[in-house]
Amino acid sequence: MTNSKATSAAESFDADVAIVGGGPVGTLLAILLGKRGKRVTLVERWSKSYGRPRAVTYDHEIARILATLGIDSENDPAISFHDELYYWKDAEGENLQIVDWKSTSASGWRVRYWFNQPDLEERLTGIASELTTVTQVRGWQGVALAQDAEGVTLTLKRNPEEVGVDGPTQTLRAKFVIGADGANSFVRESLAIENEDKGYFFDWLILDMIPNGPYQVQPAQWQLCDPKRPTTIVPGGPGRRRWEYMVLPGESVEEMQKPERAWELLKPWGLTPENAALERSAVYRFQARWAKQWTKGRCAIAGDAAHLMPPFAGEGMCAGVRDAVALGWRLNAILEGKLGLEVLESYTTERLEHAKHYIDFSQELGKIICIHDEKEAAERDTRMKAELAERNNKPVPTDICRLGEGAWCKDAAHAGELSVQGFVEAHGKHDRFDQAVSQGWMLIALDNDPAEALTPLQHMQLAHLGGVTVKVGRPGTPCDAVDINGTYATWLRDIEARYVLLRPDFYVAATASTPEQMRQRFQEVMSRLHLTLLDEAANEDRNPRQAALA
Repeated sequence: MTNSKATSAAESFDADVAIVGGGPVGTLLAILLGKRGKRVTLVERWSKSYGRPRAVTYDHEIARILATLGIDSENDPAISFHDELYYWKDAEGENLQIVDWKSTSASGWRVRYWFNQPDLEERLTGIASELTTVTQVRGWQGVALAQDAEGVTLTLKRNPEEVGVDGPTQTLRAKFVIGADGANSFVRESLAIENEDKGYFFDWLILDMIPNGPYQVQPAQWQLCDPKRPTTIVPGGPGRRRWEYMVLPGESVEEMQKPERAWELLKPWGLTPENAALERSAVYRFQARWAKQWTKGRCAIAGDAAHLMPPFAGEGMCAGVRDAVALGWRLNAILEGKLGLEVLESYTTERLEHAKHYIDFSQELGKIICIHDEKEAAERDTRMKAELAERNNKPVPTDICRLGEGAWCKDAAHAGELSVQGFVEAHGKHDRFDQAVSQGWMLIALDNDPAEALTPLQHMQLAHLGGVTVKVGRPGTPCDAVDINGTYATWLRDIEARYVLLRPDFYVAATASTPEQMRQRFQEVMSRLHLTLLDEAANEDRNPRQAALA
């Protein structure tokens, strides 16, 4: 960083990417870029990390992402899971809804995990600290930014809330600036990006507890839909529990946050100051909103800066982690000269619709849960019990969410969705596919040579992206990866496909049943990526049939 103002575009850059906001979203993005050798400056407003819990749960997709960093959600002592269903119960303890949080997901990880956010942030910060190309600047905040065709000039200032005075400023020149700086994002405001606000406001008291010894509650994760006090009871990671209480109309937020009120509410659950510690008592206003635009020029926003959602689906932090991964593979490819800047447009179109799905879903759950009128609650209970009885008390599966339109083939089965993952044997390893093979752009096929499904030009395009072909085979057959449990055979049979094109974020770009169909759909995906492959390479000698297919 320098104290001089940005000058010409020919000047050297202080960083490839400057990230404002050092929470889990910003830090993960810094890691994904830093691991590929990009120079990253991670700017965090506070010198010390916030040591109180916030998010406490994440889903199978986030477990899959964390596994690429060496964080094993199945065996990590800082992460827990419960082989139980998720129940919604009425005031009498009778079931209203049952959700399947017990199964292993199609992506190879359990549906739901529980953790303590400060512990996870410490892990991520530690990983970032080991990367020599990542510089962490703490105790500074963004106060101005200006961008041009080549880069962005970011002005930073010492956080006056820490130093107690109007501190010094300095400027940072980066090729890209990302705002992962929370709901009141400086980056979003600087870019004059408007929010779409659903006007969804409910105040809830969050109590994070640390029992002094073993504490069991059955079920471990459930929702009490009692109109007298809607309540959420869930784990908070190993050794922790969380209670969330709706603040009723007419109640004082200030009174609800007092410790004595917390202990009064917790008494029926057997917790007292003698057998547990109150780690946090805070009232949060649940909101539903999203930014209308997530990129502008060489700037982008992610996490709470881009979207806020009620916590009823447990997807708030998850959405931000997905943002980081979606930005990570795009920025890496742009900075490596593989993709054009235009590919950032699909970051907005894909992620915005995906996040809106979970915002709408969370909001609908809240409409069911946050009922404090007894007559209305009784009508809800009658309706939901009848619906549950019609299903013979069968749990509902967790939903599958598709990306918004972007860098994938919308006519292909399963495209735009998270890919299935099974255990394989590859490279001397017996593990999940991501760990045994790799992640990135890859064309996989079952019992077929995927290389035969691409033209020479398409092979060149795949190689340009750093992609590979992977033949998955049944045990005892020659292949790159052995389909140990038949996961891939079942998946491809169900979607009537022989080939699957995967993206670096584990989403399916295209599927096909024939080589000809794969070539056509592969080219459609390539056209959406804005490849920077040289013209002379694109005009390599090809026969007329290959040219037509490409």
